[in-house]
Amino acid sequence: MSPNAVYIHIPFCTNKCYYCDFNSFVTNNPQLVWDYLEALRREMTLTFQQNPPEKIETIFVGGGTPTYLDQEQMALFLHMVNEHLAPYYSADLEWTMEANPGTTDLDKLKVMRSSGVNRISFGVQSFQSDLLKRIGRIHDVDEVYQSVNNAIQAGFDNISIDLMFGLPDQTMEMFAQSLQKAMELPITHLSSYGLKVEENTLFHTLYQKDQLPLPTEDTELEMYLLLIETLEKNGMSMYEISNFAKPGKQSKHNKTYWLNQDYYGIGAGAHGYINGKRHVNAGPLAVYTRMAMEGSPRVEEFEVTQKEAMEEQMILGLRLREGVDMESFANRFGRTVQEEFGETLQQELQKGMIEIVDQHVRLTPKGLPLGNEVFAAFLRV
Repeated sequence: MSPNAVYIHIPFCTNKCYYCDFNSFVTNNPQLVWDYLEALRREMTLTFQQNPPEKIETIFVGGGTPTYLDQEQMALFLHMVNEHLAPYYSADLEWTMEANPGTTDLDKLKVMRSSGVNRISFGVQSFQSDLLKRIGRIHDVDEVYQSVNNAIQAGFDNISIDLMFGLPDQTMEMFAQSLQKAMELPITHLSSYGLKVEENTLFHTLYQKDQLPLPTEDTELEMYLLLIETLEKNGMSMYEISNFAKPGKQSKHNKTYWLNQDYYGIGAGAHGYINGKRHVNAGPLAVYTRMAMEGSPRVEEFEVTQKEAMEEQMILGLRLREGVDMESFANRFGRTVQEEFGETLQQELQKGMIEIVDQHVRLTPKGLPLGNEVFAAFLRV
């Protein structure tokens, strides 16, 4: 079976956020963007020739900042995607594009919507303009409201936002205010992640110099619990440890990852998973562009063993609130969860970190904030 999901990476940004270690590049040279789009076109052609699609159910355009593209570049990019994939679109295609509130004018959003994009995800991160500046974001709170209004005017009715917690100098009151303001917006989905200080970021440099005043672990845990409580009260159910949605509005594309299913990965630094093999594209912009123009931009490809695939199935599936479907696991691998992970399963059950409900292994409320510890238990050295 060919993948039903496509991820496409647009690596350009207006500036680099202080916490970001994604494969992204700051440039004011439009020719680099045009060259990249041509390289993307070449990779799409080669990829879909080698592994022809049968049915495309989800497309996710991430970054970087996909809405960094100007209106003309955006129109070309969307035309390229439709040119390659439109014959295979399912009737209920979910096509998401990430967006920065500082780069989304009404005309650009109309181009996106008219070309088939039907879900938009805004990187809001906070509803305090001072805190946004503190973490290196280019937008302020007014631009959040303007961007959401523009999206609605352009015809979007499936709108997601991202929020962050555990940020420098962020208090419980600040996060509670951000949650409240988020709930006043006409959104259908919210993702919220605690800050991770990654290497090769400005925050990592400051952290090493003891110049990054982060909330305590206890405060971050309180923020996470407040997140769950606030969103559930407002009709947005947790379906994954960091994701909440109104009924019927879960991200189908991201569930592809958590269910450990195949997906195409296109663009600089993109990862893909096709026919039991994972691959990684060249990350540096010049290297990716050159390789894609000459042939395949892949720099790594490896087969996932059954042992690795079973571990991934558990670790990714446990992120979902419904947990790992034990019947699907047995059908996929020819072995039950108990046969493969019996001892670990028993230990985590006894610790109260997981439970078995309706033939699904899932995190308990106690296990939710400690998910990484539980996931690690299913990794076998």
